[in-house]
This record gives sequence, structure tokens and C-alpha cells, in this order.
Amino acid sequence: MKVSTTLLSALVAASSVAAHATFQEFWSGSTDQAGTCVRKPQNNNPVSSVTSADIACNANPSASTALCTVAAGGKASVEMHQQPGDRSCSNEAIGGNHDGPVIVYMAKVDNALTASATSAKWFKVAQLGLISKDVWGTDSLNSNCGKFEFTVPSCIPSGNYLVRAEVIALHVAGQLNGAQPYVSCFTVNVTGGGSTQPPTVSFPGAYSATDPGIKFDIYGSYTSYTVPGPAVFTCGGGTGTPVTTPQQGTTTSTTKPITTPTTTSSTAANTPGAALYQQCGGKDWKGATTCSSGTCKVSNEFYSQCLP
Repeated sequence: MKVSTTLLSALVAASSVAAHATFQEFWSGSTDQAGTCVRKPQNNNPVSSVTSADIACNANPSASTALCTVAAGGKASVEMHQQPGDRSCSNEAIGGNHDGPVIVYMAKVDNALTASATSAKWFKVAQLGLISKDVWGTDSLNSNCGKFEFTVPSCIPSGNYLVRAEVIALHVAGQLNGAQPYVSCFTVNVTGGGSTQPPTVSFPGAYSATDPGIKFDIYGSYTSYTVPGPAVFTCGGGTGTPVTTPQQGTTTSTTKPITTPTTTSSTAANTPGAALYQQCGGKDWKGATTCSSGTCKVSNEFYSQCLP
């Protein structure tokens, strides 16, 4: 959709009033950990630049004093809200037209409570970008009371990890350095793991200001979106699916769905079925090829998605 400069300025001004948010809570499977393992940022403002040191975790390294335990191959969820301690499902997790992708990384560390986020080596475990025209991963967050569910890779080693949860708001990303990352990290201990060492990236370093998923005109004409960063890592699937294909919609609908997914898990190999809006097929895809909800529909040779 095209908007005038005046209207765009008004939208940006209005969105700045009620939009900022933080990932605050963590779930181990269905167990609510109630903020016990978050490295909570100082405020609910976005990170100022994708190349600043704050892009790693946006928090004081000593902010977390506990570990949340998760099982390799099991489910976990991160949860975002606009205000500290506000978990009301009647309020949007992130508002103000702050549309964009939701991304989760992990990094193996010796001690998650003291590890430096900028020294950590990160691999991507989940992402949800453009679902369909004008429908984004952030819409899924808002429809699921701020929760984004992912699968902990079953093959990674046991031990301490940092989990990095991120939303990149794109409402002013058409201009250089306009993207607004909202980042929090969680301190976890993974049990029952394997021995695979995923390929990794560093923060800062994984993103640049000119990446197509960072500098992106959300008010322009588009049918796809490239989620920034590396490919999603999947056990048995090498480095996972290409980053340019997951969660890219090609529909022309401009109406956001009334019903949205109840789960946003990233599907690993050998799971019984992919969740609604998750990948279920494509060239070199090693994950689930059936859907636990909806029907697996082909978008292109590289990507199929579970849709209602």
C-alpha cells in the first residue's frame, strides 16, 4: 500500500505512543516460568542500531539470576508485552502498527548467568516473517497473548544456553537505520541433548543496515520478505531451510485474519505435524511434511506452508 509522506509521518508519530514492548516471560513446554530467567532490558525501547553492541541482548549481563530448564527436542515459548508485568491478553503484545518478523536464536555458553552476549555464537532456531500480504509474525504474537513457541533442536549438546528473542519492527524501515529491533535474552539449561554443533553467527555482525530484511519499505509493493540473519538450523537438515524462503506469503489480501494460529512452533524433523502457518515442505526440507492443523499448501518449489 502507498501512503503520502504526511500520512506516513502521522502513522510513525502515533505508533511511537503505544508500541514499545519487551520479551519478558519464558515457558518450558507448558510450564510458565514467570520471568525467572530473563535478562530484562532497562526499558521497552528498541535497540538503536543493528550494528550496536545492544543488538546481542539489550540488557545488563547480571539481570538474570536463575536458569529455566528445557529439554532438547521439546517445546519452549517466549512471551512479549508492552509494559513490565502486564500479561493481559486484551492488550496487544506490540501495537502501533509495528509489523515485522519474530525470530529466536540460541547460543551455547559455559555459564548463562554470566556469559557475554556479544562474545556468544548464535544459531537461529525459529522465525515467522511475512505470513500473507500485510500479515506478519507480530500479528501472530498479538493473537497468541504475546507468545511465540519454538522447538529446541534435539541434536544440540546439553548445557547452558542464551535464548535470544527478537521482533524487528518495520514501520519506518524504508529509510536507512529505520528498522527497530526489540530484543531480550533468556538464560536456560538444556537437558537430554546430542552432540551437533550448529553453524553460528555473532551479534553484532549478523545483520547490516542494508540487508533486505532490515531496510524494507513496508508501505510499498511487495509479495515476499527476506527474514534477516542465517538459515534456521534443523537437526539432520544441515543449516536448515534457506532464509529467503520461510514465511513468505504471495497472496494479495490486505485484511488481517480474524482467526490466527494458536501455536507458532518451529517444526523439527520427526515431529508428527507442522503447526498452522509453519513450513511443511519444499526443496531440501527435512522437517514435518504434514500439518497438525490446516492443509499443507505449496507456495513455490522451496516452500510449502500449513494454511487454514
